[in-house]
Amino acid sequence: MRRRLALLLISLCLALPALASEAARPERKEVFGDVTVHYSAFTSSMLQPDIAAAAGLNRSKNQGVLNIAVLKGNKPSTAVVSGTVKDLTGRTSALSFKQMTEHGAVYYIAQFKIEQAQTLTFDITVETGGVSHSLSFNQEVFPGE
Repeated sequence: MRRRLALLLISLCLALPALASEAARPERKEVFGDVTVHYSAFTSSMLQPDIAAAAGLNRSKNQGVLNIAVLKGNKPSTAVVSGTVKDLTGRTSALSFKQMTEHGAVYYIAQFKIEQAQTLTFDITVETGGVSHSLSFNQEVFPGE
């Protein structure tokens, strides 16, 4: 089951531009030299109940998941990931990331509230090898069904 969870979350991070408002950036990644940061945000209700439970995620139409994967030299890399999410009114909430490791894959997940259809701004800092990299992106989100 853990392998299935890892494969799902990795595939979501790398392949699913779900809810994406940035059509010009379909890959949803930032490159900083030999460090590549892939990111994806989606409604947690998209996850199967057993997958959400295995990852310790709250599955709800009003909860989103931000998934971050860090590659260094094209290989999964550990990092210190932190960040915030801000709505259009300027209300900012800290994101609490937890590291998930499975079969050589390393990724970081955090949950955030989705109260209504809106555009959120994510400000993320990824520190790896003693070097910090920052990225920011906007994403339109919708409560799930």
